[in-house]
Amino acid sequence: MTRRIPALALLQTLFGAVAFAATLAPASAADDLARIEHERVLRVAIPTDFPPYGFVDTSMKPQGLDVSMAEYVARQLHVKAELVPATSSNRIPYLQSGKVELVISTLGKTAEREKVIDFSHAYSPFFLAVYGPSSMSIHDPAQLAGKSIAVTRGSVEDLQLTKVAPASTRIQRFGDNASTISAFVSGQVELVATGVSVAATMIQHNPALHAQLKFVLKDSPNFIGMAKNQPALLARVNAIVDHAKADGELDKLSEHWLGRPAGKLPR
Repeated sequence: MTRRIPALALLQTLFGAVAFAATLAPASAADDLARIEHERVLRVAIPTDFPPYGFVDTSMKPQGLDVSMAEYVARQLHVKAELVPATSSNRIPYLQSGKVELVISTLGKTAEREKVIDFSHAYSPFFLAVYGPSSMSIHDPAQLAGKSIAVTRGSVEDLQLTKVAPASTRIQRFGDNASTISAFVSGQVELVATGVSVAATMIQHNPALHAQLKFVLKDSPNFIGMAKNQPALLARVNAIVDHAKADGELDKLSEHWLGRPAGKLPR
């Protein structure tokens, strides 16, 4: 014989099941903006070994464009910024695991990344370019013909350079950025293809080279990353970025750290 469950007991059972299911929900399903405002802390993944976007000064304090942007966003939210050092390989896992709410770490937007995280409007420029001495007149890829150029093997700039360089270009590939820059600084090659951050440091430390940007290989602006399914946080961060763009704050940060204004950035 089937037993009947009293209506009140049935409701209690159902509510209990719902409450239990809620405890099993992934952390990313929570409202990150509500948590930030409640705890008054914004956890942000930042770079600490990628000047001028993120590095530590002589007092071991984080500095750089991305650090300044993280602190700016926190101020606009009226909360404290908790800066979490991250690398290219762990910054997205930090978002997915709930260790941070935002990634402000020279993060470019790609179709693959958009499958797993969301992006704000762009907040700063980042580009890959060919650099060489001011005495050398080169304005486009065709003029690389017959020239020697260093690039880091397997990098995005390597892929872009390979696409546009004439067949007679002598491309020399190195295992890391330090070796690539060393080849150019020592005169082993005539030109170098690298990112703006690496080039800025190279030019600062080697003024006698009179190195300058020759042409841009690829524009790849930086975006703020956050976990999927965070519409409130996404809308708030976009509003902050748009305000910073309108009142000149993005241009000011870019001018200070990159030596050029942010200019027109994509949404």
